[in-house]
Amino acid sequence: MVNLRPIIFVIGLVLSKIALFMYLPTLLAFLTGTGGFIDFATAVIITHIVAFACLTFGKVTDFKLGVRDMFLLTTLVWTVASAFAALPFMLINHISFTDAYFETMSGITTTGSTVLSGLDDMAPSILLWRSTLQWLGGIGFIVMGVAILPMLNVGGMRLFQTESSDWSEKSSPRTKNVATNIVIVYLSLTAMCILGFMAAGMNTFDAVNHAFTTLSTGGYSTSDGSMNHFPPAAHWVAIVFMFAGGLPFLLFVQVLRKKQPASLLRDAQVRGYTVTILIVSLMVALWLCWQNGYDFSHAIRVAMFNIISVVTTTGFGLEDFTAWGAFPTVVFAFMMLVGGCSGSTAGGFKVFRFQVAIALLRKQLMQLIHPSGVFIQRYNQRPVTDAIVRSVVAFALTFIMTIIIIAALLAMLGLDPITSISGSVTAVANVGPGMGTIIGPTGNFAALPDAAKWILSLGMLMGRLEILTVLVLAFPAFWKN
Repeated sequence: MVNLRPIIFVIGLVLSKIALFMYLPTLLAFLTGTGGFIDFATAVIITHIVAFACLTFGKVTDFKLGVRDMFLLTTLVWTVASAFAALPFMLINHISFTDAYFETMSGITTTGSTVLSGLDDMAPSILLWRSTLQWLGGIGFIVMGVAILPMLNVGGMRLFQTESSDWSEKSSPRTKNVATNIVIVYLSLTAMCILGFMAAGMNTFDAVNHAFTTLSTGGYSTSDGSMNHFPPAAHWVAIVFMFAGGLPFLLFVQVLRKKQPASLLRDAQVRGYTVTILIVSLMVALWLCWQNGYDFSHAIRVAMFNIISVVTTTGFGLEDFTAWGAFPTVVFAFMMLVGGCSGSTAGGFKVFRFQVAIALLRKQLMQLIHPSGVFIQRYNQRPVTDAIVRSVVAFALTFIMTIIIIAALLAMLGLDPITSISGSVTAVANVGPGMGTIIGPTGNFAALPDAAKWILSLGMLMGRLEILTVLVLAFPAFWKN
């Protein structure tokens, strides 16, 4: 049986933290008199009341969570938190619960798809809340990717299992130390990003909001023009910190502990991530120079910005890359699926899974050439077990099938093929904008039917939680003793 009361208790803890972070936009609205104070105060009170009820009912003397409980809790935390975090959007923007939930799920999963427009004239409090949701989602997924998913052996994540993935009493002090160091790194990089944006010409409000959504690889902006609204210097700052958001944060902690920056480059995943971005950015930049007449400095800036934005699933817009021609459009369509590194704020398929698949292919080819040979598959000097290979293959299959099923459902609702396919990809890979005239880099998701928004919300949740974490809940065997 599922330990329901401890799960409710943890949900209460999460809701209490959501309510505390609501104080930031509430205070901003009160001090600036720009609107939203009463609405945010109402949302804070409602969330606090429900959090208190969950904490009271869920309190137990013997607090234990098993693997089955962790699967259920991981999904419930994101779905329930999104429901209450959606309250300010309903109260201030006067939008439906469907639109508010879509916006919140997109924010907290750091996807970046939006149904809102008129951001330049929107209340600062709601803009700050959107950015805060993505910032919280970023650090939440780092902790989940480092500590929870390896323990659950989801999608081959056991490759990255460390002492921080062990939740036993013996290792809990070390686990807390790792979590604390990750938070320190996250806060430090956020502060550096704020200063970088301010130095590039942004005002303090824009710098804070964009730092929150850049490092979390979320992509929400304070302007309908996204990063087109800001000078080229801000684009380079975004490039640096989007790239940093796609790196494994556990390696940042190790670099700080050992004071050896070179250890980042020794990691196979980081090398693959970096080389992919550099090669593809250079290819697109050269295409822009050759076909579109861009000068190289402009071409490399917009190419690298958009490639990193898509690979890290940030979703910031800088020019309309779908208007650059057929070759860049095809490149971006494939890069949407790649994703960043494991243990980062980025979504997507993740670089390490491609590397494991390539290593598996190499092993299979060698086995064909030398049938009696014994070849041990390794990744980062670690042996890759059959269990990890099975987990990666299972994830790859469900990742592709989820995209196909969601695209088919969207098409059944009457959406055109480009919108259906790119919408499905961008939701499951947590990229943000799709392709086409409706949900492309210059559009948004407001025009989609409500049913499509709920389907895409589920796709965003599944993509953020590595699909299998959510899918396992649909099997009757999960609920049996």
